[in-house]
Amino acid sequence: MATTQTQARQSDTALVSIEGLHKRRSQGDSSFVLDVPTLHIRPGEVVAIVGDSGCGKSTLLDLLALVMQPTRVSTFTMHPDITTEVDVAALWAMHQETRLARLRCQSLGYILQTGGLLPFLNVYANAALSARIKGLQESAYANRLHELATRLGVANCLPRMPDSLSLGQRQRIAILRALVHNPDIILADEPTASVDKTRARSIMQDLNALAREQGVAVVIVTHDVDLVAPFADITYGFEVREISAQETHSLFIPLPSSHQ
Repeated sequence: MATTQTQARQSDTALVSIEGLHKRRSQGDSSFVLDVPTLHIRPGEVVAIVGDSGCGKSTLLDLLALVMQPTRVSTFTMHPDITTEVDVAALWAMHQETRLARLRCQSLGYILQTGGLLPFLNVYANAALSARIKGLQESAYANRLHELATRLGVANCLPRMPDSLSLGQRQRIAILRALVHNPDIILADEPTASVDKTRARSIMQDLNALAREQGVAVVIVTHDVDLVAPFADITYGFEVREISAQETHSLFIPLPSSHQ
């Protein structure tokens, strides 16, 4: 890990700061509005975002992943290192898609519900994708990939093809891929939805430990509050109101957390 990254991840500076975010999505005569009054994500922090289907979890994750533009926002900044502040709101306003894509590649790791492994690549090549997209040479990530694979208990899976893996192994490879390029933030979309409770708890333990050890912020979107509550530093939910037959409003709010 580079010195500046280490310093940033040990500092109190928020990796992401959002104030006054408003997103309206419309389809036909129906519209959905998500309001995020404030959200700050810090290094080494596990953030749980919980709620039922239709509350805005996926919308918020897409906003954090920089693939969806807010309708309006007062503040949206990222700190890829301790000396740099990126005004994400300004990049969206100026239609700077290339710079947003670069920021995604450099700073974000993504874990899909089902792992999202490419069936025509072996596990090693799947795990290396994030580093290759970032533009890293194999010599720059190979040791880290093997170390993390060992840490996650999937080092023996690296030569295999994805269809030979269990669901739990696929999710661990997805975690590995999200970490290999040394991101600042991991965005996990229902990472335990496809596995049983025992494997789900084990995956949560891995994500929690890796957040602490690597200084990475982990944002977990899930409907299972009981699963994530013991691991989360802060838990958020949504207050959903039917304004009319055509409009739904969802307010992003902090919830009590049982994490000690």
